[in-house]
Amino acid sequence: MSVQELEEPPTDIITAVRFSPDSHKLLASAWDSSIRLYADNDDGSYTHWITIATQGPTLDLCWGADDHTFYAVGLSKHVTRYRFEHDSHDDGSPGISVDDGRLSTHGEPSNKVVYSKEHNLVISTSWDETMHAHDPESGQYVAIKLAAKPFAIALSADKAVVSMVERRAHVYALEDLKELVEQAGHPSLPEKAPLEVKPWQERESSLKFQTRASGCMPDGTGFACSSIEGRVGVEWFDEDANKKMYAFKCHREKTTTKDEQDQEVPLDIIHCVNGLAFHPIHGTFATGGGDGVVALWDANTKRRIRQYPKLCSSVASLDFSPDGGKIAIGVSPGFEDSKVEEEPDPELIKVYVRSLGEGEAKGKQAKEK
Repeated sequence: MSVQELEEPPTDIITAVRFSPDSHKLLASAWDSSIRLYADNDDGSYTHWITIATQGPTLDLCWGADDHTFYAVGLSKHVTRYRFEHDSHDDGSPGISVDDGRLSTHGEPSNKVVYSKEHNLVISTSWDETMHAHDPESGQYVAIKLAAKPFAIALSADKAVVSMVERRAHVYALEDLKELVEQAGHPSLPEKAPLEVKPWQERESSLKFQTRASGCMPDGTGFACSSIEGRVGVEWFDEDANKKMYAFKCHREKTTTKDEQDQEVPLDIIHCVNGLAFHPIHGTFATGGGDGVVALWDANTKRRIRQYPKLCSSVASLDFSPDGGKIAIGVSPGFEDSKVEEEPDPELIKVYVRSLGEGEAKGKQAKEK
């Protein structure tokens, strides 16, 4: 199916791409202290609407209950709500304002933010080893002490999975967090000490190395995590079902190198798996790696469905549209080449929207034994 490269992409490393609830808008955040908003046209293509300057690099963002409210976090330490104005400028672009500003402020940069439509909760995590759960309507929130530094968070309809250092993964019941906000929540000022909250489940990740991304299965039965070591782990919440937990290698390139005797020997190049997203209808999932490749997988049959052509640079973020018809791909040079002091090549920073054909992301039958 068709692939569109969006005009006016970010100018620095992309941190997140996110479709709106109605699938008609797309946000892209980056290290260039900006958030870009794109909207689709009658022909299905996407046009850049506006670039929003932010207070420092944005590390993550998510849409709220509708297609004109979203939340962002980053190096500013703030959890900020953005809302579209209902009027428009002379050029037709929407007016943007920050309504009520920040929901809360972490002690260190905030790296992840997600929204639960089922419980109307905005949940953020931070390098200060806390998680904030907010009621965006009342302005109340609670700060919760985490067991370690968080790397990723994923939501199902009733659970939040927080992946942390030392292979820790804690699962929280969203109903419990909602009740906690209602009973112990307070406005953003004054700050209070983080609460000690026992998770619904404490787990050890099936992955041995640092988690990069995570996602929950649409049916709420489990989740998947990806790592810096070119692996993905698939797990289930139910103890009996989790007996089929597994991990697999991906985003690796086979090549050759020369040994001390100048003889060619095989070399396996391992790439970070930076992006992971579940298809909202079929329950399959996509991964994107430092090799510039996007692949689709069936978690139940443990099979790769397809692999798309290699892109110009590392895949930084992925997101399926809620209607399941598109996948957004943020591409930019990361830190895989260790050239952290160099400015990224703007020619390698791209945002793509791939339209998916009917059944393109549908799972495969298990192989006959």
